[in-house]
Amino acid sequence: MYGELQLNPLDLAHKLVSLASDFQAEDIVLLDITEIFPFADYFVILSVNSARQAKAIQEEMVSSLKKQKIKVHGIEGSIGCGWQLLDFKDVVVHIFSVEERKTYNLEELWMDAPRLVRVQ
Repeated sequence: MYGELQLNPLDLAHKLVSLASDFQAEDIVLLDITEIFPFADYFVILSVNSARQAKAIQEEMVSSLKKQKIKVHGIEGSIGCGWQLLDFKDVVVHIFSVEERKTYNLEELWMDAPRLVRVQ
């Protein structure tokens, strides 16, 4: 379960979008992948302008959710490489530099996934 607050996956995804927005992430997209891929329910994809901003967002997401007894199940990539993945089980967050986001182009790869939120 998701801890004392009992956040469902969609509420968790919206919370992560909100945290990213609070730290001025750019072009935040929330994709519903429930009908497309079985390993998660939602992707949160966002862009940052610096490694410092990426680190602040990543640390705030992990810290804020830990206070609610929600843990990150894995972290892939690194802040310095321009891409980082945070796995919250049902919600996966992709933090990209602007350049790396263009390279990976996840929105195109998952173009059949409904876009629930887009914050630009």
